[in-house]
Amino acid sequence: MAHPVDVHVGKRIRHRRWMTGITQQQLADRVGIKFQQIQKYETGMNRVSASRLWDIADALGVAVAFFFEGFSEEAEIVEAAPDLMSDKEALALVRSYYAIPEAQRRRLFELAKVLSEAA
Repeated sequence: MAHPVDVHVGKRIRHRRWMTGITQQQLADRVGIKFQQIQKYETGMNRVSASRLWDIADALGVAVAFFFEGFSEEAEIVEAAPDLMSDKEALALVRSYYAIPEAQRRRLFELAKVLSEAA
């Protein structure tokens, strides 16, 4: 069974990769490994070494600490809670949302809040 830290780090790698719009192959090429290894990291099946995590962070344009953000809070959440950032549709929605100019994005956000409260 994978260690919770490895699973969390893998989810954060996948999340950042999706947010930047690159494929597993592209990330693997930037880091100098095979894409299958990225798959194993993202599932938590393989533990990411410190030096490899450093390379991945550099390739994805974040600090190493990014991959550990939210872990203590996540450990307290029930395992059954859905991982929205692993959903391709949710990630596409987030990417599209941030492509909208800020003023329009704020109005869209307010509309979404009103609609969710009415549901």
